[in-house]
Amino acid sequence: MSQANVDVHETLSPEQVRTISGELGEPEWLLETRLDALEALGELEMPKVIRTPGRDWTDLHGLAFEEFVDPLKGTQQKDRVTAAGAEVLDWETALTEHGDLIETEFGRTVDPERNYLTALSTALFSTGTVVYVPEGVRAEDVTIRTTTNSRSLFNYTLVVAEESASVTILERQDTGDSPGDRQYYSGIVEAIAGENARIQYGTLQQLDEDAYNFQTKVGRAGQYGQVNWIEGTIGSRLNKSTVETHLEGQGAESTIVGAFFGRGDQHFDVASRVWHEAEHTTADLVTRGVLDDQARSVYEGVQDVGSKAWDTNSYQRENTLMLSDESEADASPKLIINNHDTEASHSATVGQVDAEEMLYMTSRAIDPDTATDMLVEGFFVPVMEEIEVKEFREDLEAAITARLG
Repeated sequence: MSQANVDVHETLSPEQVRTISGELGEPEWLLETRLDALEALGELEMPKVIRTPGRDWTDLHGLAFEEFVDPLKGTQQKDRVTAAGAEVLDWETALTEHGDLIETEFGRTVDPERNYLTALSTALFSTGTVVYVPEGVRAEDVTIRTTTNSRSLFNYTLVVAEESASVTILERQDTGDSPGDRQYYSGIVEAIAGENARIQYGTLQQLDEDAYNFQTKVGRAGQYGQVNWIEGTIGSRLNKSTVETHLEGQGAESTIVGAFFGRGDQHFDVASRVWHEAEHTTADLVTRGVLDDQARSVYEGVQDVGSKAWDTNSYQRENTLMLSDESEADASPKLIINNHDTEASHSATVGQVDAEEMLYMTSRAIDPDTATDMLVEGFFVPVMEEIEVKEFREDLEAAITARLG
């Protein structure tokens, strides 16, 4: 067990957890789940970090959580905009109106004791959102904005789309008035798409660059269901994010689109994973990132095709562009194939701005800075083309342009 685990565990108590649960008006079963997660902290390991030959890229044990995680002082501003037919509820209201649904689905997709940080989040989350889309309802333009105003914040989101329902959710995360020079944000998302249902979940993360960010998003797609993710990562000092989909039903589909842009000493640890568990399933994983200054990134993409996943199509592409000689990047794409009736491919590249392209542009009186900006914007085009939601695409483009400025 790492010393970091011991330190933060010793600063927490069952009484603190009971206070959080009581303020949210939670039932006994959820309090017990929180307390079990708290107790498990002493035995659980940190999340596995991405490893490439000869190197572990991310040291989560170096985070001194006990210095800035205060479970009773999590403050934030939460703005929610619903869409016709969908219910977008704060945690307390959702427990009152859909208690049975929450009891059934909570922790089924993301195991509360999956690792040390998910258990910490389960024990301490003080804000949450439940998006419930009844059978046959088509809901667009659901938005959630979380502004962190404290040194630590633990957030939980549950999305349930019943049979033949669909929903598009855009989440924005940023930092407001936060005391101290370091913050910790933790977010868990569980997304369940029923038969022939479709969930599209986009996140634009623009936390302060002194923040530590841990996020785990996992979806389950039933027969002919879809769970699609869009991840725009701009902020945070250290970002450890994982996005996964389990294709459980015949004909299920998932797309995971990611874009990140690091500068300064930012560190991005990004994972996209999909499990093909049924026949005729399809997945497409597309990620592009840009690094400047001393920024670092590592990416892991996993396509796991099960023995029963006949007639599977699975594709993965990851590309990182480095603008500085001091930036670092690597990628670890993986194919795990247990069924011969599969069409699958994966690719990953890491490189710097093409010297010939730069020479071509500067020889036509384009100054080097403008030329670099144009090349970066062009580099992200394949990702932008994968984003169906115009509002999200425009927001991400604006964030990239601002970073270039």
